[in-house]
Amino acid sequence: MTDPRSEAPVHTATRSALDPWPGEVAWRPVSPRLVALELTRVSISTAVLLAVCGVVWAFTGSSWALFAAVAVLVFTVVRGVVAVRAARSYGYAERERDLLVRHGRMVRHLSIVPYARMQYVDVTAGPLERSFGLATVQLHTAAAASDATIPGLEPAEAARLRDRLAALGEDAGEGL
Repeated sequence: MTDPRSEAPVHTATRSALDPWPGEVAWRPVSPRLVALELTRVSISTAVLLAVCGVVWAFTGSSWALFAAVAVLVFTVVRGVVAVRAARSYGYAERERDLLVRHGRMVRHLSIVPYARMQYVDVTAGPLERSFGLATVQLHTAAAASDATIPGLEPAEAARLRDRLAALGEDAGEGL
């Protein structure tokens, strides 16, 4: 296809809003242990719900408690599949002026956080995360909607990323 005014070819290739730099960005995945962590969270909540169903059944003898237990198990399988897919979807990329964070399979999210707009960086690791040797990096900006979270990082990588983002934010002169 050509533009009639210039006889130059017109590029009709479109880029997805959620993958705007297909050949230019080197996405870094999070640790595969994030999958095990998420499945453990699902298992813990399932155990609690099944215990409630068991107590109700023990005291009432109601068959509804057994139906509820079966529903919990079916729901757990669905939650497990969704949790695995969600954990595997996380990725981040460091560019010259900003950090890209993507996640989600069904509803895809792409956060672009300019280093100059970062106010502070949190590194957290709860008891369950620590038991899996993982940490979460959370970036805070003036606009709450632009905060980005990267779960499932090795503690050394989380510390490296925190230090790099702090240095880049200070160099930009506006953030951190």
